[in-house]
Amino acid sequence: MLNLEKSKLLSVEISEKVEIAKETQVQIAEASEVYRPSANRGALVFFLMNELYMIHSFYRFSLDAFIVVVKRAIDIVAEEMRPKKAEPKELEEGEEPEEEEEEEPEEQEMTPRTLKKRVERLTESITFEAFDYTRRGTFERHKLLVATLLCLRI
Repeated sequence: MLNLEKSKLLSVEISEKVEIAKETQVQIAEASEVYRPSANRGALVFFLMNELYMIHSFYRFSLDAFIVVVKRAIDIVAEEMRPKKAEPKELEEGEEPEEEEEEEPEEQEMTPRTLKKRVERLTESITFEAFDYTRRGTFERHKLLVATLLCLRI
């Protein structure tokens, strides 16, 4: 009888966790859908970079390197969107600084407007960082061609 009760409790617990997992999966899908424009731009730029070998065999770009570039673009946007701390006041001679408790910034929930602005800024950042990365590795005579190709694809 004891095993039957344990099994029943375990079954109820698993059912609850499955429901929570389903809700979480829906939330993740909705959140990832918001960032689709940035992902599309990243894919567009990567495939442009990947096709540059047709111009010259020297141009080979790896997906791993591109991921590093995208992470840098994400970090730049995250830093820009982070709320700024208040500037510490200037001290006069002989004045000692006040000890302030360091507060961790609270995670503010994003409004639809802020989220849209973030996605737009992320798309711009991915485009610029990827172009800048590509530009540094191209011959001078091909830079205008790469910029034109990127503009036409966008």
